[in-house]
Amino acid sequence: MKLPSFFRTIQARLIMIYVLLILIAMQLIGVYFVSAMKNSLISNFTKDLESRAELLSVLVAQNLGGTTAGSGAGTADESLDNLRVLANNLFNINGAEIQVLDASGKVLTTSKPSHADYVGRKNTQTVVSRALQGISDNEEYIIDDDDIRKKVVAKPVLSGGKIVGAIYIAASMSDLYSTMERINSIFISGLLIALVLTAILGVILAHTITSPIKELTKRATAVAEGSFNQVMPVLGSDEIGQLSHAFNYMTSRLRDALAQNEEEKEKLASILTNMSDGVIATDEAGKIILMNRRAAAMLQLEHDANGRDIVEVLGLPSAQHEDLLQGTLPPALLETGGQADEPSLVRVTFTPIHRREIGIIGTIAVLQDVTEQEKLDQARREFVANVSHELRTPLTTIKSYTEALEDGALEHPELGPRFVSVIQNQTERMIRLVTDLLHLSRLDSKEASLRKQRTELQDLLEDVEDRFSFQMQQKGITSRIQLDGELAPVWMDRDQIDQVLDNLASNAIKYTPEGGMITLGAEKTQDGMVKISVEDNGIGIPKKDLSRIFERFYRVDKARSRNMGGTGLGLSIAREIVLAHGGTIELSSELTKGTKVTFTLPQGPEEGGEET
Repeated sequence: MKLPSFFRTIQARLIMIYVLLILIAMQLIGVYFVSAMKNSLISNFTKDLESRAELLSVLVAQNLGGTTAGSGAGTADESLDNLRVLANNLFNINGAEIQVLDASGKVLTTSKPSHADYVGRKNTQTVVSRALQGISDNEEYIIDDDDIRKKVVAKPVLSGGKIVGAIYIAASMSDLYSTMERINSIFISGLLIALVLTAILGVILAHTITSPIKELTKRATAVAEGSFNQVMPVLGSDEIGQLSHAFNYMTSRLRDALAQNEEEKEKLASILTNMSDGVIATDEAGKIILMNRRAAAMLQLEHDANGRDIVEVLGLPSAQHEDLLQGTLPPALLETGGQADEPSLVRVTFTPIHRREIGIIGTIAVLQDVTEQEKLDQARREFVANVSHELRTPLTTIKSYTEALEDGALEHPELGPRFVSVIQNQTERMIRLVTDLLHLSRLDSKEASLRKQRTELQDLLEDVEDRFSFQMQQKGITSRIQLDGELAPVWMDRDQIDQVLDNLASNAIKYTPEGGMITLGAEKTQDGMVKISVEDNGIGIPKKDLSRIFERFYRVDKARSRNMGGTGLGLSIAREIVLAHGGTIELSSELTKGTKVTFTLPQGPEEGGEET
């Protein structure tokens, strides 16, 4: 049976405990008090009867001794009359019967008129027999025909040292028990009054205890629902006050912890949103529960992937699902569509999330776009291979010709000088290659600072034309300079730009047949930049090679370029120098019709470098 809600509260329990404690204490006190009172009253009642019986036995002995000595009839009658007077008038006890017995136990007189027929008859009760035997301590309880409890006392009557009779007193105990009942009634009334007062005080006391607890419960519920600004009033230094103080401290710490948690959550969300790597979090079953935008972009997902299996989303074999759940899935390299139909490579690293006593509760997958890294690694491998190849060819030639000279060709009047000339040419070629590599290295590491100065574009282009005039005359190539109106001086590193123009002009001369034309031009663009171009009408470049023309060691015609003394680094160096100036470079060409290389430079000095 379920108790009402009130009886399940602490307040009801405190009241009931308090009332029960008072009730038990009062009951124990009442039982002891009533028992002691009853024993005391009965003891006093019995002593009173015994003292009266003792006194009566002395008085009766004077009269009873005469009747037993054989006195005359007149004397005997006089003695009986005296005995009647003593029995009826001397000790008038309410509800008591006094009998005077002779030595044989026969009733001589009785104080109770209704028992007049007992006169002359023997009283055979045990207390009487004991008294006639000379035993003084004789008492017992009896219940008469009217269901009245009585105390019976019998005393022997002695005369001249002989037992001449006995005194028998039977007193009703109705008054005594009536007194006990009145005392019990008074005690019960007092107990009820005490219980009522106790209950009232218990309610007040319980309210003082439970009221702060109810208020604390109310505020704790509000805290549980997210309201952390709750403050419990501290009304004292007792346990309730200490609890209120602890509650206020707890809410303060919770508020600080929540604010810190929100801050960390915002930081984490910002990091996940803006980080360059993709992040995917799964639960213990491998279902996606979190994916940042970068991961969705890498995997080209247009819809929310939450709830989907990560193995399915990444396109991994289904057999690896069990490895994922066990935390043993190795890193994977995925190929995605990428942009402009160019495949992208994504490396996925799986890290299991462990919780103590539970095990793996999820997995964090980190996606890294390694497309550029793979391209750089491939370019680095190609660069090392190209450098090795470029150095090996002249070294092999030098070694071969050196061995030939050691074998006697040095003494030959025609072969010796020619072999030495070849060795010198190959050595100069390696020096040019190493020099270009060092220059590229300085440009890559930003060690080659620009020393900008005001430069007239016409002077710049005329100097280039003068430097290559002899080579152009040898091949019958004509040149011209085209300037778009009056151009203001440009801030540039003159030596670096001279090297760019020298590389471009040298390539134009190499790949322009006799009778060709080379045009050096400059003009101002709409965005305030200066555009410089080198154009020829030579053999041109195939369309398939245009996208790679600025790569290091890339040659359209490898054998011909190498025979012409090129290192394959000229255009790469030109691009790095132009980029260092804050400009751009581009090449347009059509096979058999010519090539045009154009680069732009900022006109002012504020784009970087040092001024001189």
